[in-house]
Amino acid sequence: MSSTNIKPTEGEMEILQVLWQQGDCTVREVHEALNKKDAGYTTTLKLMQIMHEKGMVGRDTSAKTHIYKALINREKTQQQLVNKMIDNVFNGSAARLVMQALGNKNASKEEIDLIKEYLDKLK
Repeated sequence: MSSTNIKPTEGEMEILQVLWQQGDCTVREVHEALNKKDAGYTTTLKLMQIMHEKGMVGRDTSAKTHIYKALINREKTQQQLVNKMIDNVFNGSAARLVMQALGNKNASKEEIDLIKEYLDKLK
């Protein structure tokens, strides 16, 4: 399966975020990083096994404790999800997405400066 067809669920995205941030991890490390009170360790394990079957994560089984790593690219995955959201939620308008995001969340001065810098590069 090519990574362009992979559409992670919300739970899978949470696990991918941990792997992207922390690098290779055991199921226990991912589960602890998620810090979910309502989900048990076996739920995290099962989800990561499914993600392995889908080709989202790789698994090194050479040691007693299996080590997982993200196989799909963070930036490409984020871009695909943003594009899907722009198309499905904001009627194809990237400007509406940005205005909604900035309107709902107080962006810091640093974030606004970064956005301005990015927009200047696009001109």
